[in-house]
Amino acid sequence: MKSNREIEHFVAPVEETPLLATDAVKTDDAPLSLWADAWRKLRRRPLFVISSIMIVLLIIVAAFPGLFTQTAPNNGCELANSNGAPSPGHPLGFTFQGCDIYARMIHGTQASITVGVLSVLCVLVIGVTLGALAGFYGGWVDALIARLGDIFFALPLILGALVITQLPIFRENRGVLTVVMVIVVLGWPQMARITRGAVIEVRNADFVMAARSLGVSSIGSLVRHVLPNALAPIIVLATMELGVFIVAEATLSFLGIGLPGSIMSWGNDIAAAQTSIRTNPTILLYPAAALSITVLSFIMLGDALRDALDPKSRQR
Repeated sequence: MKSNREIEHFVAPVEETPLLATDAVKTDDAPLSLWADAWRKLRRRPLFVISSIMIVLLIIVAAFPGLFTQTAPNNGCELANSNGAPSPGHPLGFTFQGCDIYARMIHGTQASITVGVLSVLCVLVIGVTLGALAGFYGGWVDALIARLGDIFFALPLILGALVITQLPIFRENRGVLTVVMVIVVLGWPQMARITRGAVIEVRNADFVMAARSLGVSSIGSLVRHVLPNALAPIIVLATMELGVFIVAEATLSFLGIGLPGSIMSWGNDIAAAQTSIRTNPTILLYPAAALSITVLSFIMLGDALRDALDPKSRQR
């Protein structure tokens, strides 16, 4: 056996090794930001495309219900059509009160989407503000906001809503804004907690320290540098909570403490369909299906955003 010194090693000539072609790297392309990289991932995901199309369609239906039905949902109610089968112009049949199911489902989209959107916007304003202050300043500010959030965390959404809606100011003024206020009072702590955690991760970053060393105030640093870089989990949570708040409105209306019966919503239609659930269960099926599809769309969108904005899933 030959020793290591006697073993001949073959080295390929440089001209025969296309290193320049193999290891070429484009240096003129700017690196993608978090949002640009996320958008590149999202537009290739069927989950995001399908959920986005469904949500856009729901928004159009809520904003312009007259484009999808010409039937007045309340004025056309006739007891002669009670539990009637589908007919020309009435594709889903009639309710127990003789109202057109399709027209009520289309017009009920407006109240449900409105409650969800307004609730999320108000929760974002309150939760992001308090969470950002708690995470950025810490100390007694963090402790005070954390204890305040714990008080509301102790109240489940539905149970807390049952208590709050019994107050005279809520019981005597039931409407969209009342339901939104109840949901916001009980829904902001989760947003504040997520925002606090995201701000804590960003506040000690190098670019934040550089901005502070250049004379940027603490509030300016928080608004201009910390929050924009902590938006990813906030956006994901807001998307998912929109579906949760729509379900909360339907549940409260089903229990008779949400929207009044004069306002069309899927929760009110589901509650009214209880009287016909044995004789004609399809009356309950249609508004329940609309509610389920809406919530599923927002959950799917939230899942897609979470996967795209998660730093751990980004390719290095």
